[in-house]
Amino acid sequence: MAFKIKSWAASICLFTLLACQRASTRLEKMVVLPGYPSGSALAFLNNELYLMGDDAASLLKLDKDFTIKDSVLILENVGRRMDKASKPDLEAMTVLSYKKMSLLLLVGSGSADSIRSVAWLYGPDGKQKIDMNSFYNRLKEAGVKELNIEGLTTYAGGIILTSRGNKSFRKNFLVFTTKDFFTNQDSADFQIAAVGVNSDTSLFNGVSGADYATKSDKLLLTVSTENTYDSFNDGSIGKSYLWIINDISRKKFTHINPDRIIDLEAIDARFKGHKIESVCIVGETLKEFDLVLAADDDKGETLLFKLLLKK
Repeated sequence: MAFKIKSWAASICLFTLLACQRASTRLEKMVVLPGYPSGSALAFLNNELYLMGDDAASLLKLDKDFTIKDSVLILENVGRRMDKASKPDLEAMTVLSYKKMSLLLLVGSGSADSIRSVAWLYGPDGKQKIDMNSFYNRLKEAGVKELNIEGLTTYAGGIILTSRGNKSFRKNFLVFTTKDFFTNQDSADFQIAAVGVNSDTSLFNGVSGADYATKSDKLLLTVSTENTYDSFNDGSIGKSYLWIINDISRKKFTHINPDRIIDLEAIDARFKGHKIESVCIVGETLKEFDLVLAADDDKGETLLFKLLLKK
């Protein structure tokens, strides 16, 4: 009888532990930003969230509850939503220290040569446009033939950019480079590593965003399936995932696979049908991440998700 009681008690404890673990990973909030198109890039600076759309003219500043506090015009003389053929395609953004200031670096995807081979620095002194052709051409020559920069983050060793593949060019890449790469594009050191797995043969698992966890040295990537055959056009939306890579500052490989793959729909059904474009860490403890995710509905609106994720 004593053995049965102990076994029953152990089973209850195990069930309770698993239930607590599941409860600690949860979608806490989802909001729609009507009228703000194509949210694609996120960054967190001075306890405020910054959001940029890949065909939007303005950078939004929000608080952690997703209340819009300000709007900063980045692109002059354009409409609310830019045409695909003419937009600089600002898909990625990060915070970096430059000239003793914390600035935002926004970069174009590079998927249409000079039109999208641009970047902007934004900070207290205003904004500065940067031509990225030199650096992007070096990446293409090094093997990233269909360049499509969609993720950008500062990490312990410098900067990581992510290039998203497609069904015709089925390769995602991580580009490791220096924090000041945009100032010495002809000579900045970089390393390229292919990243990811593609078990879905009908679509393609494309990396769409990135952020770095300073306390745990983890790289978080947003990944989505999309039925597109090139780096220019959108396709029908499939599923979205989070990939987590451990000890990223110590990786020196030519191919890197995620240590953990998280199906976002399995966490909450409200992720279904949304292409997650970016991830931003707004809090980190020893046990969990406090994340913000952005989705582009391809119809001119942006969705934001607040996710508590257990490590």
